[in-house]
Amino acid sequence: MAAFDESVVLGNGQAAPRHPEKAHRPDQPVARKPDWIRVRAPGSAAFKATHEIVRRHKLVTVCEEAGCPNIGECWEKKHATFMIMGDTCTRACAFCNVRTGLPGALDSGEPERVADAVQKLGLAHVVITSVDRDDLPDGGAQHFARVIVAIRALSPATTIEVLTPDFLRKPGALESVIAAKPDVFNHNLETVPSRYLNVRPGARYFHSVRLLQRAKELDSSMFTKSGIMVGLGEERCEVLQLMDDLRTAEVDFLTIGQYLQPTKKHHAVERFVTPEEFQSYAETARAKGFLLVSASPLTRSSHHAGEDFAKLKAQRAALRPGL
Repeated sequence: MAAFDESVVLGNGQAAPRHPEKAHRPDQPVARKPDWIRVRAPGSAAFKATHEIVRRHKLVTVCEEAGCPNIGECWEKKHATFMIMGDTCTRACAFCNVRTGLPGALDSGEPERVADAVQKLGLAHVVITSVDRDDLPDGGAQHFARVIVAIRALSPATTIEVLTPDFLRKPGALESVIAAKPDVFNHNLETVPSRYLNVRPGARYFHSVRLLQRAKELDSSMFTKSGIMVGLGEERCEVLQLMDDLRTAEVDFLTIGQYLQPTKKHHAVERFVTPEEFQSYAETARAKGFLLVSASPLTRSSHHAGEDFAKLKAQRAALRPGL
């Protein structure tokens, strides 16, 4: 798939780097994955059917663009995470395999095509994410809202989870998304603050925490969610402090997964965190008050999102009847 390539082919037939800002960086060694990180190669009939629906609707998925290791499992269940507003991101995070550069204009027909694909896939729960669009006055917030409205029109019973950028320096953007009433608002912190300069240089940690807090203030009935990767050089104490920061912002759901290096030009894996350490993180996070925690080497933000949404509702109903 294109997501695993380090270059793309331009209209003149010439190969261009997928990540031009990384082209001149020194190669980083790609560490061999341990035995506990193994996934089955995709290729079932259901996987191919999902692939056909995505292609027929001319849609982009983060499953492909980010090289998600769970694509085979999810697409066999017809669970695809749609990435709106194109396949080119205006930022250049050191961990991410999504193409970077200057994006094209927004596609006004995309919301309806996403909604049609959701209906044809029969999704009970759908995750909508996007590239960063720092080039747009609202960061693409209104486009998110239009996608939500379009899905509601065709599939009113489908619950909707949005995984948004940080809308840095875009006043009113978050409010536009929340006004469209997603069921889950997700924004990933990705890593601890000490690693931001090297891993996520275009973002600001405390702005992201405040974004999540503000989302809950705008709609307290909506679930909020955030996720991080480990294996990027963070210390355990920093992860525990991040948990406290998210609980202060009243975030309901935390995901923690192993960072996997997409190419030799991306940030190296500093270490592979063991399954036992993930279990310890999960137990600590639950003790700190998260409604739900998913922590494992292959945990990804939208992995098992539908099942997790059902668990979120059940957990909140048990702890806070009537909300």
